[in-house]
Amino acid sequence: MNLFDDPKQRIKQLSDELNQHNYNYYVLDKPTISDFEFDALLQELILLEKAYPDYILPGSPTKRVGGEVTKIFQSVKHRYPMLSLGNTYSFEDLRDFDERIKKLVTRDFSYICELKYDGVAIGLRYENGLLTQAVTRGDGIKGDDVTNNVKTIQTIPLKLNGNDFPSDFEIRGEIMMSHKSFENLNKSREAEGEESFANPRNAASGSLKLQDSREVAKRKLDCFLYFLLGDQWKEKTHEERLKKAQNMGFNVGHFFKKCANLDEVFDFIQTWDVERKKLPFDIDGIVIKVNEIELWDTLGYTAKSPRWAISYKFKAERVETRLESVSYQVGRTGSVTPVANLTPVKLAGTTVKRASLHNADIIEKLDLHEFDIVFVEKGGEIIPKIVGIDKSKRDVYANKIHFITNCPECGALLIRNEGEANHYCPNEDHCPPQIKGKLEHFISRKAMNLDSLGEGKIEMLYDSGLVKNVADLFDLTSDTLFGLEKTIISEDGKNKIISFREKSVENILNALQQAKIVPFERVLFALGIRFVGETVAKKLARHFKNIRNLSKAAKEDLLDIDEIGEKIADSVLLYFSKAEHLELIERLANKGLQFELHEDFLTPKSNILDGKTIVVSGVFSKPRDEIKTIIEQHGGKHTSSISSQTSYLLAGDKTGPEKLKKAEKLKVPIISEADFLKMLP
Repeated sequence: MNLFDDPKQRIKQLSDELNQHNYNYYVLDKPTISDFEFDALLQELILLEKAYPDYILPGSPTKRVGGEVTKIFQSVKHRYPMLSLGNTYSFEDLRDFDERIKKLVTRDFSYICELKYDGVAIGLRYENGLLTQAVTRGDGIKGDDVTNNVKTIQTIPLKLNGNDFPSDFEIRGEIMMSHKSFENLNKSREAEGEESFANPRNAASGSLKLQDSREVAKRKLDCFLYFLLGDQWKEKTHEERLKKAQNMGFNVGHFFKKCANLDEVFDFIQTWDVERKKLPFDIDGIVIKVNEIELWDTLGYTAKSPRWAISYKFKAERVETRLESVSYQVGRTGSVTPVANLTPVKLAGTTVKRASLHNADIIEKLDLHEFDIVFVEKGGEIIPKIVGIDKSKRDVYANKIHFITNCPECGALLIRNEGEANHYCPNEDHCPPQIKGKLEHFISRKAMNLDSLGEGKIEMLYDSGLVKNVADLFDLTSDTLFGLEKTIISEDGKNKIISFREKSVENILNALQQAKIVPFERVLFALGIRFVGETVAKKLARHFKNIRNLSKAAKEDLLDIDEIGEKIADSVLLYFSKAEHLELIERLANKGLQFELHEDFLTPKSNILDGKTIVVSGVFSKPRDEIKTIIEQHGGKHTSSISSQTSYLLAGDKTGPEKLKKAEKLKVPIISEADFLKMLP
């Protein structure tokens, strides 16, 4: 029998091959096939698994995309307690550590130095080479089972290489989020009116407890493994076990080093205190372990920590400067964020003038007073934050700083919802920064995509009194626009003149006409309802079919929709309870905007593009929005930026040269409109 005539064998072959390619790409960083070839194999496996579900293997690479929903994370007792390490910030403490070991150990020994990853500790259990359980640290005795979510992390093998390993064992490591993924996540949360995460570690921790594993997959978490547990291993040193783990398919990194003595340990620490700034993820120190495993029992344990290991923590770079004032920024959703304005100071290679104070609780906790001398660090190596105050230098007559009670922009009394850290201005339809924020959100690329109204034009139209809400945009005419002009002073002190000339006016009016064919789900997203991001807008549009049904929905109707919780439901109900919003929607509908889902979009046409991510760029024979809709109708996903995970760049005429260059660099297949249409059934 031909291999391809046997679906069970073909599924096994594809699973093994794809798992190996995943390891080559994500762990070794040495891909052996193109993304196009990988996607073709993965698509074949997906189709075979759908046709023959009984043959799906536990370690199938299709598990990476998520799809499992976990309502309750079960508490699991660790087979081995998950201990913590003793910390030190000084070389003197390391010398004491070294001396204590030498008093108990008479033979020669060495150390292994590893990076101390700043993430979330995880324990992974493998049975017969397959990942069967992933458990968080918890209290060290019990943790939460987050297996479904962990399976979406590309650097964690679902099935191990080879067969030279115990039938049942555990390995531990750290789940992290890269700086790039962290920044992208916060941008997305801010666009949807959600609070930003303070640092990558918090973002990784929050991601692991999401109920929908598909959402976890989107967060692009990473993992480094560093500790094989149990006495079944024949390897006698920690270094050998790390190399063994790497051979089995685990991502142990290339950062560990064997050190013959303490001087070499100090050299390693000093090197990484500098080099860590170049890493794409956070570390907060170095872990030092006795290399010879047989000595671990001799050295023993305290109640909380092993005596054969210690962590040296880097001192966060801290500077001292003066608090000049506290100002308050009002965001698009009305969230009020206090900002400390500082006497400019150099910190970690940049000049820091401001630091977020986050919310009223932080101000109260710091006991902040006017003109305090404050200590500033970069939290998570990214965000400047005030970590303390030199109260010895405080003016005895300085007034305590209290969070404001009224909006600094419109004067409305601020509110703070139960269970939330932030204060909000409730005057969403008449508070200037909220109005401008809603206008800017409305024209943004993922909403109405009115790019001809960017570059400060929205602020100019608002300040001139021509536009007070999004419906006013569609009342603009060439007569009202032509000749408008404004000078803007940039941060570097240079003047920039924004003016409406004949061509720019024509572009704006044409774009407003094109907005009338933007599909309902994007119009709904563009309205800027708090907590209704791009994905939620799609779910609401496809469930209720039109704006009338949505506006009349009861809370129970909203909660029945997958992933719609109390917070989103309450926000939607509040939005449609206001007559001003209903009038706004009526005006937009009268101007021709789409507030109903077309029948053509209600049911998928095929799943030929399942698992495919396509970037659409350039000019086509039909509007780009229509192209994007076609992608979704056939199971695909479209994004605006190219990455190594992009399946295709769909390039039309006048495709941006930077996109083409990046696609070529990342070996992303570039296809034409004709190529794309040939892929469809």
